[in-house]
Amino acid sequence: MQLAQHYQSHINILNQRVAEICAREGLSGLAIHSGQPHRQFLDDIDYPFKVNPHFKAWVPLLETPHCWLLVNGRDKPILIFYRPEDFWHKVTDLPQSFWCDSFDIRILTKADKVADLLPVAEGCWAYIGEHLEVASVLGFNNCNPEAVMSYMHFYRACKTDYELECMRQANHIAVEGHRAAKNAFYNGASEFEIQQQYLNAIAQGENQVPYGNIIALNQNAAILHYTALEHESPQQRLSFLIDAGASFHGYAADISRTYAFEKNRFHDLILAMNQLQLQLIEHLRPGKRYTELHLQAHQQLATLLLEVGLANGSQETLLEQGITRAFFPHGLGHMLGLQVHDVGGFFNDERGTHVAPPEDHPFLRCTRTMAPGHVVTIEPGLYFIDSLLVPLKLDGRKKLVDWDLVASLRPFGGIRIEDNVIIHAHGNENMTRESGLID
Repeated sequence: MQLAQHYQSHINILNQRVAEICAREGLSGLAIHSGQPHRQFLDDIDYPFKVNPHFKAWVPLLETPHCWLLVNGRDKPILIFYRPEDFWHKVTDLPQSFWCDSFDIRILTKADKVADLLPVAEGCWAYIGEHLEVASVLGFNNCNPEAVMSYMHFYRACKTDYELECMRQANHIAVEGHRAAKNAFYNGASEFEIQQQYLNAIAQGENQVPYGNIIALNQNAAILHYTALEHESPQQRLSFLIDAGASFHGYAADISRTYAFEKNRFHDLILAMNQLQLQLIEHLRPGKRYTELHLQAHQQLATLLLEVGLANGSQETLLEQGITRAFFPHGLGHMLGLQVHDVGGFFNDERGTHVAPPEDHPFLRCTRTMAPGHVVTIEPGLYFIDSLLVPLKLDGRKKLVDWDLVASLRPFGGIRIEDNVIIHAHGNENMTRESGLID
């Protein structure tokens, strides 16, 4: 693993970014807050802690609240590490890892005494985090300045070598889970049981994975963000859609696959969608706007619908009449990194100039022009969703769809195939397939 040798270079790049934006905005530096727990309403239990992504961009401390980073791009970054005296909870051990030498580590034993370690009175420091009431009490007058956030979000899309290695590792972990889930499906497990076997295979809990896994059998696969997890196995086992990821040092993998229980027409449709997805990845390159690839996906899907007999007419007609959008309602994918739907996907420049998706494709999460170092998901889908198909049946578009074939495929729910891809200057790296997940 190349993490240690890449890490200091990663910190150097982050420091360069901080130095530039602080000089531009007249700031002394950034105080990046890891965050603090949120208490459940009318209870004495906290929600699972989720660290500020701007914090974990610097250090892989994911479960320790009340920590701070003080960075100005010139001096050695300071990590204020929270380690209380506490007999109720497990106290985080003092860090001893490959990244420690990159920081001046100072220990904080009481969260409300952090002011003694902060440089607020020494200049114009900006607070980066979600707890604005804490920032106010501590004397920060500049919180999450828009110019700083836009700059950092724009450049965060360009991953460092350290970040790319973390994301490769996240894919390796997730692929092991997908293999376990696939076997569990074919061995008769319920949705809940498949989820448990997935988590066991990746050795991560539900609060450690980057998002709530989608484990859907049969028609449940037509619910795009299905997370209900039925405990009973269906009487007839038809299909399985899994959209599940894993985390490594705070970086996410986000992978989807669909399986048919038997080799039938739905199985053939999965194979066709797999080829469609691979063709789209081949067209992904620096300089191409992601929007163009999304529209290309609809063109290819229109051709596929005609080839398999789900639709009639011409490719142009299916696109103009919204037929492909009824079968494929979500975006082709999104940027990936410290967050599953990573920031900066709509940015045209470092000032945060917003580029909206096409009016007919409002759910597309990325309109960015691709560049080397970007990491995106490519996840075309084909679903049988009643609420989207019924309107076609009630107007003049009825004749464009083979409704008998739709009825025969409706119990299978739908198909989604998703890989995580690094864009390089001279070709793409499909982390998911190179980690061993083929079907």
